Amino acid sequence: MTEHVLIVGGGREIPGLIRETGGPGTATTILCRLDLVPKIRKPAQHDRIIGLRSGAPDEEWVALAAAVHASHPFTRVGTFGERDQDRAAAVADALGLPCHSPRTVAWVHDKHAMRRRLAETGVDTTPVAKVPDAAALRAFLDEHGTPCVVKPAQGAGSFGVSVVRDAEEADAAFARASADFALIPDAGVLVERFHEGPQFSVEAFSEGGEHVIVAVTRKFSDPVGFVELGHVVPAALSEDETAAVHGYVRALLDALEIGYGITHTEVVLTKEGPRVIETHVRLAGDEIPYLVQDVTGVDLISCVARQTLGLPVLDDIRTTLGDPSVDRRPEAIWFAVPQARGRLDSIGGLAEAAELPDVVAVEALLEPGDEVGGLESSESRAAFVRARGADETEAVERARGVALGLDFTVRVAGGAGSAAAEWV
Repeated sequence: MTEHVLIVGGGREIPGLIRETGGPGTATTILCRLDLVPKIRKPAQHDRIIGLRSGAPDEEWVALAAAVHASHPFTRVGTFGERDQDRAAAVADALGLPCHSPRTVAWVHDKHAMRRRLAETGVDTTPVAKVPDAAALRAFLDEHGTPCVVKPAQGAGSFGVSVVRDAEEADAAFARASADFALIPDAGVLVERFHEGPQFSVEAFSEGGEHVIVAVTRKFSDPVGFVELGHVVPAALSEDETAAVHGYVRALLDALEIGYGITHTEVVLTKEGPRVIETHVRLAGDEIPYLVQDVTGVDLISCVARQTLGLPVLDDIRTTLGDPSVDRRPEAIWFAVPQARGRLDSIGGLAEAAELPDVVAVEALLEPGDEVGGLESSESRAAFVRARGADETEAVERARGVALGLDFTVRVAGGAGSAAAEWV
């Protein structure tokens, strides 16, 4: 049967890869917000691209998809980023097509709903509440104590996240979490028990309700806002720790009824065992899929494209994970953040860094003219370095050392003598 894939939202290179993987008989239609239309790569290779205004209701998304489906039936629905995964689930549910269910997407996107579901199923009983104001936040702190983490109920990229270790910090934490963030919806403020311990992410693939853990990534985050500064694959865990993390994540995926697809689950390894931070039904960011591919041989992006077309992937993943020819030396990534506040003028040393031994990639993330300074979110990071090492420590130290060696030229505004100063 000829495949016709409805792609809801963006997906960077994945929509084009679906066309290439499926071959000449494969059709693709993209349904997305209008602001994503100019970002679609090679738009002419798709059969149609339909754009909607940002505030269009679910019914409009479903109606447009149904209109195409009536004349050129879809066989599958693909969705590859957080944005509008709920729309994809609604469309697939209405058209009777395979996709994550609306309630699974709701559990994954709404951190409060996820916590409630995990508590109901006995997977994780972390204290949590959605708080309407700073007074309610202080009441939670009085009942459950500190430390607690305060964050937007939906979102990613470490926007608005802070840890409260003293009740006096409640007002500032609530204000930070309830700020207006352009990239995430206004879904309220969440407070939950903060778990102490090293952080990891777990990259897994599911098929027919079976989950295969492809890699466990060690995360290194800023201790204040928890913006991620680095990662290394694989994490140096003992056999017992590995078994605990794998078992916990599989139980979590079962509880959230995630039966297929890629998942990226962030956990803390506490003294009591693993505890979830959040999970996502999408590929990891921060170049983690490329670290995973280099270290395990498993091309997660290709697996996503193949599975979207209905092709099985777990057997191939298992075979690749056992391939003795793969170079399994750890690989790390570290992000550089300019310390000066102003406008970025240039980044020096990128080409030289790329030529250093065991450096895999060096890339700028910001362009001249962009605002820099401070570590508000993952968007604050200006460049990254990927490097390999004989073990986890060597890989991290190499990537971090090269990243710290990059030079940033930043233009800053004038002081009291500037034209903006007010003279009395």
